Amino acid sequence: MMGDFKFCPQCATPLEWIAQMEDGGEKQRLRCPACQWTHWNNPTPVLAAIVQYQDKILLARNAAWTHKMYALITGFMEAGESPQDGIKREIKEETNLDAQELTLVGAYEFLRMNQVIIAYHAVCTGEVKLSPELVDYRLMGYEQVKCWPRGTGFALADWLRTKGYEPQFMEMPTA
Repeated sequence: MMGDFKFCPQCATPLEWIAQMEDGGEKQRLRCPACQWTHWNNPTPVLAAIVQYQDKILLARNAAWTHKMYALITGFMEAGESPQDGIKREIKEETNLDAQELTLVGAYEFLRMNQVIIAYHAVCTGEVKLSPELVDYRLMGYEQVKCWPRGTGFALADWLRTKGYEPQFMEMPTA
């Protein structure tokens, strides 16, 4: 995020908020006054999978989460891999399942984390064995799933509509 960079990674000069003309007009960014390096702060691509397994949706709970929320399988795209290969890899690493079919659902903003989510629907086979990153999973019927009103929850809602289900959204605490 913006506050992560304090010094130029090229010359170690403290960065400053400097306005410059860019293609879209004047833009203020963290820049190096000595060597002109710019911290672009572009969003990070994150991959997400709506895992369809045994004709249900697999939702998982991350070990690092303190709340009891279950969500889609997600992960960062690696350098040198396509989004399709990346989401297949994430599904395999986190659940041990193999994606047999993969369909793009869409791209979704997640501004709070400065991420762009690229969401897929994945029909998967195999035996579920969770990675240490995940502590539990649930298989949910399409009509049982409650979507969350952010990022991957919107992807799940869009996909449910394509299956003829009107998505139900859960209430999220405001904190």
